[in-house]
Amino acid sequence: MSPRRRKALEGWRVLVPRGGKWGDGVAAALRAHSAIPVIAPLINFASTEDPSTLADSLHELETGEFEWLVVTSATTVDVLVSHRTKVPSGTKIAAVGETTAAALLLAGYTVDFVPEGDNSARGLVREWPRVVAGGRVLVPQSEIAEPTLVAGLTSLGFDVDFVVAYRTIGVRVAETTAAEVASGRIRAILVTSGSIARQVAAQLAPLPPETIVVCIGPRTAFDARAAGLAVHIIAESRSAESLIEGLVDYAMELRDADRHDGGALLDHVPLPSRRVAAAQSAVPTAPGAPRTEETP
Repeated sequence: MSPRRRKALEGWRVLVPRGGKWGDGVAAALRAHSAIPVIAPLINFASTEDPSTLADSLHELETGEFEWLVVTSATTVDVLVSHRTKVPSGTKIAAVGETTAAALLLAGYTVDFVPEGDNSARGLVREWPRVVAGGRVLVPQSEIAEPTLVAGLTSLGFDVDFVVAYRTIGVRVAETTAAEVASGRIRAILVTSGSIARQVAAQLAPLPPETIVVCIGPRTAFDARAAGLAVHIIAESRSAESLIEGLVDYAMELRDADRHDGGALLDHVPLPSRRVAAAQSAVPTAPGAPRTEETP
């Protein structure tokens, strides 16, 4: 890493909206660029309100009643692990994206299919192996998951069973963190899902005009705008690395422009990065457009 990139975020306080291993990893990566991470989880996951239905579905899975198990988030993997679910060798597993696939492999499951292009429900349906058709598919998701995946697989001829595996709930941000955002001390906010975008809007808006909003993908950017947030950066791929690299590139662009402008830009309203314009064609514009990100 060049010294310039290492210092790109020097003095920047960046809100990291998720905790756990993911939040710790992102915080470490931000520190590597001289930023000051502020970990403030805005969502958490709770057990389903209908555990018996989930248990029944997982039992059917273990007894070989399903041809496919489709997993759409690392949180679903946690649910499978907590129930000590064993997937029989005759049941194939599809993951909606590389992050979910990595979580499955780490938990000891095999992964038979991951979409190569669009890591989303829509991408998964579009790239689904056409040589395989029919049979039962189990789709365990959050209670707020939109019907994109179920509808898409049904249209391909599968008998799809949807079951609520967990619930997504908001977490109240600490007053000190809210005050830092309101005062502009938080220079950037990472937004990794529509749920987080809605929590940012509900708990922290209106944001100071100089606050930079960084979204992990086009769908999250769409949800952020729908929640009333301005979007300045859209990560080129759905990963923590791409999210941070986008912010680093943007900060360097700002500093370059600031030098040319005599030091007048860094404390004023940021402009959308080139990544935002490049991602516009991938962002749904119709109300109720399907959720395409991995996490809720």
